[in-house]
Amino acid sequence: MSTIEQLKFARMYTMGRLSQVKEDAWDKQPTGFNNTIRWNVGHIYCSLENFIATALPSYEPQHKEWNAFFERGTSPAKWEGQAPAKEELLAALEEQLPRVVQALEGSLDQVLPEPIKIGDMLTMGTVDAVMQFAIWHEGLHAGVIHGLNRAIGE
Repeated sequence: MSTIEQLKFARMYTMGRLSQVKEDAWDKQPTGFNNTIRWNVGHIYCSLENFIATALPSYEPQHKEWNAFFERGTSPAKWEGQAPAKEELLAALEEQLPRVVQALEGSLDQVLPEPIKIGDMLTMGTVDAVMQFAIWHEGLHAGVIHGLNRAIGE
């Protein structure tokens, strides 16, 4: 399965998990969870935008203003202002995929000018490597969304 197909599959999985979330569950934070469903959705969106912008400097990330809500280390408990609505986030996830796929076409084999390191364990030297990490990252957060939904529903 190609990286692009994996990306499409991951997004399909994420959207499937979100279709099962009840309206009142988006902002609940059960004990043992660091964030909410809304935070995880925004984090998936913003992270992919930022991963691609890092790998492809010509890529122009959308909704940069959302980073203040959804970057690593942020939390709904510390939000200042109004976070994006559920409908806004879902629409952004829908429109993101074709835009990202178009940006990536023909670019996956590009070598990064400077490899991206995550700790001492992971070094990514190509656009493809960054995208593989981004896909894993989305799957991780989609799993958290699934777990949050189950914990809230019980």
